Amino acid sequence: MKVLVAEDQSMLRDAMCQLLSFQPDVETVFQAKNEAEALEWIKQEVPETKVVIVTTFKRPGYFERAVKAGVDAYVLKERSIAELMQTLHTVLEGCKEYSPELMEVMMTHPNPLTEQEVAVLHGVAQGLSNQEIADKPYLSNGTVRNYMTNILSKLGASNRTEASKTAEEEGWL
Repeated sequence: MKVLVAEDQSMLRDAMCQLLSFQPDVETVFQAKNEAEALEWIKQEVPETKVVIVTTFKRPGYFERAVKAGVDAYVLKERSIAELMQTLHTVLEGCKEYSPELMEVMMTHPNPLTEQEVAVLHGVAQGLSNQEIADKPYLSNGTVRNYMTNILSKLGASNRTEASKTAEEEGWL
């Protein structure tokens, strides 16, 4: 099998590639410094590539976005190389594999925000006023205020900044 490792920390990326290259089933290991570089390589080289995310991010929002994007596996870096190889084989056989820990978190701690509320919070995170947020998707200022009221209530936040920070920490932005 051919494997692409996308990792921003060069030492960890090199170590993972080295370990994978010693596996009898791995014929080639490609490297990318980040997600954008990996996606560009996939588009150009092998569009039908299986995508396995091995990460430290346990935030439900990151996991939820990855699953919605159609990744084939999302597992934590705490695994051994043998467990990682088993995941790769599982994916190559056409199955999906997701971290049970993250599945549990996602099921017990889902994102309470709608897509529109997330879009409004993106504007808040950029420091935009309600009117500036309203101007982008052609909403009224009152609609943005209503969204903010719902957001504050859902997140138990006392202000816009706190709501934005909470959503960011959860990985929902």
